[in-house]
Amino acid sequence: MSIERKEIEKLATLSRIAINDETINEVSQRLDSVLQLVDQLQAVDTTGVEAMSHPMQATQRLREDEVSEINQREALQAIAPDTEEGLFLVPKVIE
Repeated sequence: MSIERKEIEKLATLSRIAINDETINEVSQRLDSVLQLVDQLQAVDTTGVEAMSHPMQATQRLREDEVSEINQREALQAIAPDTEEGLFLVPKVIE
C-alpha cells in the first residue's frame, strides 16, 4: 500500500506539522514501511488464540485504602483567599 503525496500533505495539515518538498519522499517511505508492518501483522492467523490484556497475565498488587493523615481542612482553608461550605473558590477560567 502506497501513500500518495496529497494524503501526506493532508496528514501534515491535520497534525499541524510542516513537511517540506525535500522530506516528503522520506516521510512517504517511512509511512509505507509502517503500513507494510501492519499488513504483516494482519496476515497472521490468530484463530484459537485467546485475547489477553497483559502478556504475563500479571495482577497488580493493591494496598489497603487507609487514612494516613489527619483532616486539616479547616487549617488549610483558613489561609485560603476564598472558601464556601468547605470548598476552595477559584476564579472562573472557562467561559
